[in-house]
This record gives sequence, C-alpha cells and structure tokens, in this order.
Amino acid sequence: MKILLTNDDGYNAPGILALYHTLRPLHEVVLIAPDREKSAVSHGITLNEPLSINAVDLARGGKGYAVTGTPADCIKLGLFALLPVPPDLVISGINPGSNTGININYSGTVGAAREAALNGLPAMAVSMLKRKNPPDFPGMACFIARIVDRVRNEGLARGTFLNINAPHIPLDEVKGVKITRQAAGNLSTVFEKRIDPRKKTYFWYGAAGKADEEPDTDVAAVSQHYISITPIKCDITDYQAMESLEPFPLK
Repeated sequence: MKILLTNDDGYNAPGILALYHTLRPLHEVVLIAPDREKSAVSHGITLNEPLSINAVDLARGGKGYAVTGTPADCIKLGLFALLPVPPDLVISGINPGSNTGININYSGTVGAAREAALNGLPAMAVSMLKRKNPPDFPGMACFIARIVDRVRNEGLARGTFLNINAPHIPLDEVKGVKITRQAAGNLSTVFEKRIDPRKKTYFWYGAAGKADEEPDTDVAAVSQHYISITPIKCDITDYQAMESLEPFPLK
C-alpha cells in the first residue's frame, strides 16, 4: 500500500518515527508532517501566509518532508502539490496523549485524519494515553500495522475515519480492543491564573474535565486498559433535527 504519515508533533517525533520504521519495510511510506509541534490546532489550515515544504532527514534514518503549516495543511499539500499519485491510506500519529471524548474536536492529530477522509481516502488517527514514562510507541506501531492490513482487505466507508486510542501500558498488557463511541463531558473550563515578574496577569489553559465513563465510550475503554477504536463520520448533519425543523415558513 501507499501510506501517507503525518502528525501534530513534528516530523521527528517518536510516535511518527515508530510508525515510519515499522511500516516502511512492508509498504510504500511517505512522511509529511509539520516542522514543529502543532498540537490542538484542530482542522485549521493556513490562509494568510505562504507554506513551505522542505525535504528532511529523519532520526534513525530515512527521509521525509517538513511543512511550515498545520497537520491538515500537510494532507492538502501531500495530495495536491507533492505526491504524484494519491496514497491508499493516511495515518496521523502516534500522538503522545489520548484524543478521546470532546478532545477529538480540538486535536490536530484527528484534524489530519478528517482532512484525508474529506478527500475520499481511508484514514486513521492514532494516540496513546501519556503518563510520566514514554508510551509504548513500537508496540502500538505493530498493532497499527495489523489494522493497515484489515483496512486494505475490508476498506472503510467513504467519509469515515478511525480514531484509535491506547492506554499507557506495554501493548502486551492491553486487555483487548473495543469499538466505542465518543465520550461526552470532558470539556475543559479551567484556567490557571498567574502573575508575571512585571505584575501582569496571564493564564494557562487547564486540564480537561471528567468525561462520562459508560462502558461503550472511548474514555472508559482506555481507562480499563483496552484499545479504543471509534469510527468518526465527516458529515456532522443532525438528520433528526432536520425533520423536527420542518416546516419552517419564511414569514
């Protein structure tokens, strides 16, 4: 398969390199990622300044492309400016830190996968819960290699991508895989207020709130040491609300 890799942590981040070096012997892999960290930029694209693409050497060997824009920019540039033939699959990650529940809406990792799906390509966003020690990126990369084989054989519905999250434990200790829905409730509303040396006030954005942990959610699965796979649709129309709004007179 032809696979396009990206992330929101930068082209030399450990997570994307684990995917690159695991998948490269098995597939035709191209790495196009931001030239620096672009976390929490969601599906943002760059409109008011030029974008640059630079060929770069990767840590541990290999070559890739560094883009001055966002993860979604990387997908757009890859598809329409850099690659002569579209890839068969796009993978965004592996992100150090989960992208579950409400955080899906803010994630640059997820934004890149969504951009690929909007353009009709199978895609997945891959993240791992982060604690003090580094996540098991090599183990997760091997798991994703198996998912790649399944996507190749069975495909994905057009306009749907997979949001995959793993717990912060070695992959051989994971209990299994659960197909889940997006949790609700973990919206962050906390800001930490501080004072700088010049007595001016500034703020740091705080941690996310507590999500519901019903057993079929992504948050619950990861907290119980399962890998969570959530299928996400790009079409966000509320079709039930459409019916309830009819008729809607002009006057």
